[in-house]
Parts: sequence; C-alpha cells; structure tokens
Amino acid sequence: MSADDNKALARRFYDEVVNGGRLELIDELLAPDFVDHQPFPGVTPDRAGVREFFETVLPAFPDLRFDVEDLVAEGDKLAARVVVRATHRGEFLGIPPTRKEVSVSLVDLIRFEDGLAVERWGVTDTLALMEQLGGAPVGAV
Repeated sequence: MSADDNKALARRFYDEVVNGGRLELIDELLAPDFVDHQPFPGVTPDRAGVREFFETVLPAFPDLRFDVEDLVAEGDKLAARVVVRATHRGEFLGIPPTRKEVSVSLVDLIRFEDGLAVERWGVTDTLALMEQLGGAPVGAV
C-alpha cells in the first residue's frame, strides 16, 4: 500500500467511523490483531477497545467530530493532527452533561499493513477536555 492509500484509509476512519458514527466499519479498517498503545483508560488495547471507546463517548458527545488538520505519511506509517469538537450532552467520566462545546487536539501515529491499521500510538489533550468540562481546575498541571 502507498502512503496515499494509507491517508485514504485514515480519512475514511475519521470521516465514516468517527464523524459518521459507523462503528461497524471498525472491523473493516482495523486488523484483527490491532494494538492501541495508548488506549482510553478502562478499555482493552485492541479493536474491541476502540469500539468500546466510541460506544462510551458518543452518548456523552453525540455530535463528536474529528477534523483532520494534517496527514503526513511515509512508508507504512501515518501521522495525523486532529481537532476534536463536540458538545457535552451526556454523562462522561462521572461528569453530568454541561451542554458545553469542547475542542481539544490529538495526534495519532498509525502503522498500516496489508490495507489495515495494525498499531496506533496517540496523544490527546485530555487535561484541556477536563478543564473545559469543569472536571479539572484550569492550569491544573
């Protein structure tokens, strides 16, 4: 697969799975032995955990949107800089709905093999999210 093919697969995941809520595509886009090296706390580091994460997050943020700002691919790896936007409309991590619009940044590094994502490393500005929801004081770090 080419770098452009990997970019197309990543865009498809962000556009169709996340923005479109089509969680059934996770099994089509992630390898059966997919490994998430930074899974959301409490979920398994595999594609079942990816599905569980979105099943947990979508009820809390039903308008969840991942806006891809940059995609850089070389060889079998791809880096994505993404802005996550959503409105907090359901309980999340014990925080009742605030109706606040939130915006946080994330960076994903994804390795592909045979047309599927096989590994992910990621960094999400979780502190910024918690500050915006009132779950952490501003400047808590």
